[in-house]
Amino acid sequence: MRAAVIFGLGCSTKSLEPFRKAAQKSSFQIDWCIGLPGASNQADVILLFGGDGTIHRHLNQLARLGLPVLIVPSGSGNDFARAIGIRKVRDSLNAWRTFCERQDNFLTIDLGIISSLTDATGAAPKLHATARDSRLTTHRYFCTVAGIGLSSEVARRANQLPRWLRGHGGYALTLLPTIFRFAPTPMTISIPDGINSWTTRSNKPAILAAFANTSTFGDGMKIAPQAQVDDGQLEVCVVAGIDPFQLFCMFPTIYSGRHLKISGVEFFPAECLKIQTERPLDVYADGEFVCRTPIEITVHRAALKIVTT
Repeated sequence: MRAAVIFGLGCSTKSLEPFRKAAQKSSFQIDWCIGLPGASNQADVILLFGGDGTIHRHLNQLARLGLPVLIVPSGSGNDFARAIGIRKVRDSLNAWRTFCERQDNFLTIDLGIISSLTDATGAAPKLHATARDSRLTTHRYFCTVAGIGLSSEVARRANQLPRWLRGHGGYALTLLPTIFRFAPTPMTISIPDGINSWTTRSNKPAILAAFANTSTFGDGMKIAPQAQVDDGQLEVCVVAGIDPFQLFCMFPTIYSGRHLKISGVEFFPAECLKIQTERPLDVYADGEFVCRTPIEITVHRAALKIVTT
């Protein structure tokens, strides 16, 4: 059996040693290669050491390869790992031991896909256009949560912090001062209504809109408590343009999911959406910059195999 290994920031071959030792005790011979396998160097499984950002940067290729992926949570934000039941490195090691013995302990999960609806000239398409009608400049998978508005601004600022601080409350520290500086922006969120037609689902100034494949983002903020990685849909959370003080008071409830009961917060499931804003806004997913609005977001069902405990 051959395993490919991907290392994120702060990880090295030293992180791999416990997994090497576990493999030596199995009945299978494990060959290792660093980096993703090429067409002539195929692997049977991929070990990825890192957080949400590292996973995001490799998602397109991981989905294309279709190989089982073992996540070893080693990043500043590990929301995806938590969503699949991997909270500590020892959880990954236990899952690896089982995989070495049986090769059948994996589940198949959904991924979100973000498509830019800006054409080659930089202009947005007409309101009735779909992703297929536009010249797509971005086509990116995401595994946790995509967002625009306040969440994107927080992600941008948090990415400028030292890595150790991001992993120890950096997202929350960044969110609190940003709340009082961010103005609501008119957003239109549409859902499909038949073939090549759309109907408006939400149309109002909003402080943020999040499109969740997992329940948490930002290292534990439970933006979408009902989100599941294998239900074929995204959970959409839209927070209206409420005043900064009310938003500040709402902030602690995000960690428990109680924000969904607050007036001004809209929540609904969707398999496909189109998002347009009064002015172009940055789109972040898995804590990484993707593109700017307008965008279309869809779900790719059963897109990735994940090794689990």
